[in-house]
Amino acid sequence: MSHFLDQEIQYLSGVGPIRAELLEKELGIVTVRDLLQYYPYRYIDRTKFYKIREINSQLPYIQLKVKFVSVRVSGDRMTERLNAVVTDGTGFLELVWFKGVKWVKENVKPEKEYVVFGKPNEFNNKINLVHPELEELTKYESQKNSTFSGLYNTSEKMKKINLHSKAVQNILRTILDTLKNDTIPETLTNEILQKLNIPNLKTSFFDIHFPETVERMQKAQFRLKFEELFYSQLYVIRQKLMVKRNVSGHMFLKVGDYFNAFYNNRPFELTNAQKRVIKEIRADVGCGRQMNRLLQGDVGSGKTMVAFMCMLIGLDNDYQASMMAPTEILASQHYETISKYAENIGVNVKLLTGSTRKKERELIAEQLLSGELHILIGTHAIIENHVRFKNLGICIIDEQHRFGVAQRAKMWEKNIKPPHVLVMTATPIPRTLAMTIYGDLDVSVIDELPPGRKPIKTTHIYNTKHSQLYDFMKQEIAKGRQVYIVYPLIKESETLDFKNLQEGYETISTVFPKPQYNISVVHGQLKNDEKDAAMAEFVSGRAQIMVATTVIEVGVNVPNASIMIIESAERFGLSQLHQLRGRVGRGAEQSHCILVTDFKLSEDTRIRINAIVGTNDGFEIAETDLKLRGPGDIEGTVQSGLPISFKIANLAKDGQILQLARDYASEILEKDPDLTTNNNDILARQLKRQKNNQKVWRQIS
Repeated sequence: MSHFLDQEIQYLSGVGPIRAELLEKELGIVTVRDLLQYYPYRYIDRTKFYKIREINSQLPYIQLKVKFVSVRVSGDRMTERLNAVVTDGTGFLELVWFKGVKWVKENVKPEKEYVVFGKPNEFNNKINLVHPELEELTKYESQKNSTFSGLYNTSEKMKKINLHSKAVQNILRTILDTLKNDTIPETLTNEILQKLNIPNLKTSFFDIHFPETVERMQKAQFRLKFEELFYSQLYVIRQKLMVKRNVSGHMFLKVGDYFNAFYNNRPFELTNAQKRVIKEIRADVGCGRQMNRLLQGDVGSGKTMVAFMCMLIGLDNDYQASMMAPTEILASQHYETISKYAENIGVNVKLLTGSTRKKERELIAEQLLSGELHILIGTHAIIENHVRFKNLGICIIDEQHRFGVAQRAKMWEKNIKPPHVLVMTATPIPRTLAMTIYGDLDVSVIDELPPGRKPIKTTHIYNTKHSQLYDFMKQEIAKGRQVYIVYPLIKESETLDFKNLQEGYETISTVFPKPQYNISVVHGQLKNDEKDAAMAEFVSGRAQIMVATTVIEVGVNVPNASIMIIESAERFGLSQLHQLRGRVGRGAEQSHCILVTDFKLSEDTRIRINAIVGTNDGFEIAETDLKLRGPGDIEGTVQSGLPISFKIANLAKDGQILQLARDYASEILEKDPDLTTNNNDILARQLKRQKNNQKVWRQIS
């Protein structure tokens, strides 16, 4: 028999089929358990009652005890509104309703006292409350009200059917009243509850929704956050152990002619970090287990070189290799780089993208099956069913967070035994996210730039200093340098007063006239061949200035370009600014990144700009970005691969709880990797229940 928590919410008092359907569409809430896990985003202290004379529009939420003085309805059926005046003896206050007018009109009685709760607004120099919550004082006092009242996020569609924060709270009160004398199946072991001194699940649900004290609310929050993070870690660590134990890998036992021929004639010396990472990968591919490794390294740290040398080890053991990139530009760049590396050592490299012509596709297909083609580089075109290898041994996935998990899983099907997988990213990932997104991967970090590279000098100027900036550009161009100028928008925006690319191009063309200067323009609306031609102008050095949008964030490597100017830098995210900055600093000359902003900046924007100016360390920047922006899209990526979604835990703020959860999960799995002991039965059941609730693609990371 299913537990009350697993019942559908449509049968609950106050819900019904219409509200249930909307809750599923808007919030993914289907069962009673889902609703209990819809946590308040903040709390209001409901012990304090204000007097009308004390209130102003700066206060967040207030509650008052009032009597109605007058009620007036105006407008037609479409524009109907109700204005009421109330008093508590210290002054008068207007209340306004645009919805639920009929109910308010029919239910308020002048002789009765009411509790009013809402957000004060100022309109025509008068304070009012729009759509306040309203309850008879006697009814309010008869309920056992918690000290703190939770506020719940609700959508516009929910509000249209009166499913606002108070309505959600009322439904939750009904659920918890039903559960008062019931037991709720526990999801953590007694040992964990006792060691951490945390409340059981039932107590936590009561104290998160209707807390009587701050301490009880905080204990409930900690327990629920810990549980979410604990199961995420239990899952990823267990997956890692299972793969290591059960999935055998191709044995790359020798380092042979291909590797040695390249190594002995390599274009430049490897850094110690690159050497360390290659050793780690060699140990992985030679141990008989399938490699699943994440390679993190900032822009320009030499990840492609490492990837190529690892592919050569595969070739030396009679296997083929592939490299998948998220965009054609990036795939083409990898192809050009690797083709140059492979030029004199007899390695056959081909490129496969959506633009590859039919004849070339047929040749690639033929050479892949015969084994004549050693390395295939491409976009997601590589994972199409008709692309078949003779013997794929190693697969490199670049910027893998931009591929769907299901897409990546298809690489496993390219050989009877799954290939070794090396996942690369130039986006430095804060430790809390790496532990969660990539918790089942071994991690290698290239934390050293190639010798001869000078740190990029980053400066911030206001847009009143353009004339000095243009003088500096002219001096650098005279020395033979090249300049990027990046804009956030392509077309004029009616609402955003930011300099756009067309306007910028016109100004730059005037200040840097032909024939003395040549300017290339690149943006997302150009056709591929136009974009390629414009980029070729800049790469060859025929154009000294490239005016572009963020399409150059990845995919352009011009060692001679030493200046990156980012216009309206306040419009860019922190990690995006860091990625753009990484387009310069590729040569031995001193490079500059200049952030141009308006004088008026928000506090968050100032922190962002100062962070970029203050450090070139991508990991430090990623940590700041995570704190400022929250986990956002990356947390979504986390959840697409885990059988658990974070409803209360926040990876930007809960790093310490995550570490604690990881320690507990590791300790348990070290003693009982299959969770088969009686004590851990509860954990195995909970993992299985979560897994059944969500389709998981975790065969490949």
